[in-house]
Amino acid sequence: HGLYEFYLNGQKIGDEVLTPGWTTYYKRLQYQTFDVTKFLNTGPNAVGAMLGEGWYRNSWEHNWGYYGKKLAFLCQIHLRYTDGSEEWVVTDGSWKCSNEGPVRKNEIYYGEDYDARREMPGWSSAKFDDNRWRNVVVANFSKSNLVAANSVPVRKIQEIKPVRFFITPKGELVADMGQNMVGWVRLKVKGKKGRTVTLRHAEVLDKYGNFYTDNLRGAKQQIRYTLRGDKAGEVYEPRFTFMGFRYVAIEGYSGDLNTGDLIGVVVHSDMAPTGTFECSHPLVNQLQHNILWGQKGNFVDIPTDCPQRDERKGWTGDAQVFARTAAFNMDVAAFFAKWLQDLAAEQRPNGAVPFTVPDVSDMPDSVNIGVSAGWGDAAVIIPWTMYEVYGDRQLLERQYASMKAYVDYIHKKSGDSLIWKGGSIWGDWLFYHPPADHLNYFILPNAHTNHEFISTAFFAHGADLVSRAAAVLGKNEDAARYKDLFEKIKKVFVNEFITPSGRTISSASQTSYVLALHFNLMPEHLRTAAMNYLKQDILQKKKHLATGFLGTTYLCHVLSENGESELAYDLLLQETYPSWLYPVKMGATTIWERWDGIKTDSTFQDPGVNSFNHYAKGAIGDWMYQAVAGLRLGEPGYKKILIQPHLTTKLTYAKASFQSSYGEIASGWERSGDKITLRVSIPPN
Repeated sequence: HGLYEFYLNGQKIGDEVLTPGWTTYYKRLQYQTFDVTKFLNTGPNAVGAMLGEGWYRNSWEHNWGYYGKKLAFLCQIHLRYTDGSEEWVVTDGSWKCSNEGPVRKNEIYYGEDYDARREMPGWSSAKFDDNRWRNVVVANFSKSNLVAANSVPVRKIQEIKPVRFFITPKGELVADMGQNMVGWVRLKVKGKKGRTVTLRHAEVLDKYGNFYTDNLRGAKQQIRYTLRGDKAGEVYEPRFTFMGFRYVAIEGYSGDLNTGDLIGVVVHSDMAPTGTFECSHPLVNQLQHNILWGQKGNFVDIPTDCPQRDERKGWTGDAQVFARTAAFNMDVAAFFAKWLQDLAAEQRPNGAVPFTVPDVSDMPDSVNIGVSAGWGDAAVIIPWTMYEVYGDRQLLERQYASMKAYVDYIHKKSGDSLIWKGGSIWGDWLFYHPPADHLNYFILPNAHTNHEFISTAFFAHGADLVSRAAAVLGKNEDAARYKDLFEKIKKVFVNEFITPSGRTISSASQTSYVLALHFNLMPEHLRTAAMNYLKQDILQKKKHLATGFLGTTYLCHVLSENGESELAYDLLLQETYPSWLYPVKMGATTIWERWDGIKTDSTFQDPGVNSFNHYAKGAIGDWMYQAVAGLRLGEPGYKKILIQPHLTTKLTYAKASFQSSYGEIASGWERSGDKITLRVSIPPN
């Protein structure tokens, strides 16, 4: 329980960090296995572990010790001797422990306090004198929740040197890493014994150039290192926490800082890179960079919403809107397979799916939890997306019961009306609407989307995907039943939410048209009219989007698939707020939670909801890869490939590559005068 580092004869075993990761602990607690043969000595050996709070004993919702109050460690070493005999070394009452070590405080939100004066050299070696240590307490925890680890290991992936050190107007010494990153810094320091160096972490500076942490809410994100006074210098990096930051404020450091004294250590799940994208527009290339770094920073064992404030949870809606983009950039098959097992474990007996997985917001046995359309739908959309990208029928089979249970839950909630009332708590989260003091406030109506419209649309989409999944798995009766359910919901949806002229009841909402068109809920004879209404709204807003989390994912797809590719390019290349490139122009190196996290006057949005590393709106990446570069899958797993770029005069070239299970696929085009060259690479098999 908690996090651990495992040592044998003074050496740390394995290169993983933040083990054993975060799962639905009371149902799934992962154990790891290592081959330790080369670390064994002839004669006496010593084994030990350092434990940290981790996700297990973090202060979730100000509820410290949500999963339990006691840290614990379970270990067994299986020895096979050359003479054929065997021996087991296990954790039992003969082990000893101490809480007098150098790690004085640690927590996911807080950071870590480390007092190097308390270090115990050789503590995990056979010669160490442990007379002052006490015997452990043998716990009686159930082992029924133990499962072999199937998570992608979290590792130290990359190192970054600061691009500059500077003094803020308030007199703070700050290092700029040049990139909003997730992990920690490795500190190299020399000084007097007992001196404490404090490192505080932030994503942005305020309009005056000062260190800004209001958007962290209750998270401290700080490191406090107390020197032992080694004249040769000391090197330290934390073990049991991580931070989201670009800037580091340094207090208590004596002497001059060099770039080698403070190294950024980038930490995330070790997923193989699979996709590349590039085009002739430098801001779009920076957007792709930001999408990729947003994924790195938020794929730390689970897909989190953000990596810095007092949240860092597995928000289901964020994960489902971004899953397709994520699967292009990196191999996320195993990453999502593990997380989906926790989603199914958290799913209530009635089929309800909580907002976050793992769920630390509600009592684990409660069925009366909040469920929101577009969030709970991760149970259906992500398994189907993984099947499409990787062709993995086994994952689809394993998650099928969860997919069905969620759609059946909505069906029961909707009753005979088939309208899911009260099913959209979050709506189209963080959609655009002009501020009250904006000149156009009374001209441009609020882009709010009716919540029953959203929930019923996702109900229909879920039924459609379950029908398709059933067909793939040979469950023909289910396929027919959920297809029929989809058609019935569609009929009700049209009667309730679509006018005879093709308008939606949320006519000022781009998202309403996007969902109706993308989910095939708009009657065929009204699709052209609906597209015209969507186009008119975008043009009325001077070629700006107004979508939130749910609509943004599909917006450009709907435009390009219905003859409006140029308008989709206008949205992609728009540089003023609200747009994808506005944050890029404002210096973003990751995707922001809000379209205007930093306003045009350089002030900030509401600090309570203002992350600067929040990948959801980076879902535009999927359209860039498929439509701009033209690299599309024709059949699940890229067994068949479509090369179908939507050409434009707004770019001179675009290209993308993807490492599929069949080999590398590449698509790229280049314009030179009135000539267009298309270059394609297809795996031979």
